[in-house]
Amino acid sequence: MSNPPETSADLLESLQHQVALFARRAEQTRLGGVGKARNSMDRAAYLLLNRLDREGPMGVKALAEAMRIDSSTVTRQVAPLVDSGLVKRTSHPEDGRAVVLALSPRGRGRLEEVRDSRRRLMAQVTEGWTTQEREVFTELLVRFNAALAEWHAGTVRADAAAEGSAEVFDRSSARGPGQGSADDTADPADGPAAGAQGA
Repeated sequence: MSNPPETSADLLESLQHQVALFARRAEQTRLGGVGKARNSMDRAAYLLLNRLDREGPMGVKALAEAMRIDSSTVTRQVAPLVDSGLVKRTSHPEDGRAVVLALSPRGRGRLEEVRDSRRRLMAQVTEGWTTQEREVFTELLVRFNAALAEWHAGTVRADAAAEGSAEVFDRSSARGPGQGSADDTADPADGPAAGAQGA
């Protein structure tokens, strides 16, 4: 049995408010962990290094697709990591002409320091929780993040499709009535022969 509409609205209102609070407090603390490694690595760097550690060397395009961001953003974010020696550029193992990004030994060591610091922070924040509560919260948070990422990807696809349609409309309007190309006016059912007859 579904909840009454007013109950669902109240629940969604509470959910959006708690998510807003979480985002603000996460930004305040940056969930940077505890100890010497606290706040020593920004979110973008952590996510890039974490991805390279989990999936191995990757090209910029593949890394951007995996993280669902554009290639120019990856290029900009990875530059300081290369300069600081946390990431290295190396030849693709199968195609020597291609360049891939890989986690350096120094980068792997720094990443593990930050991970350990953040694990200790999570232990402190959820100190009063049972193991089951931690498991349930983690499962729901994984599900929420996946749903949010999928929603964002769908929004990006819809925006891209809308922009493409607008461009086609603009080109068609610029030609004016009766000035379409052969591809615009030909009936697909006519096939190549129709074009030959009109030549």
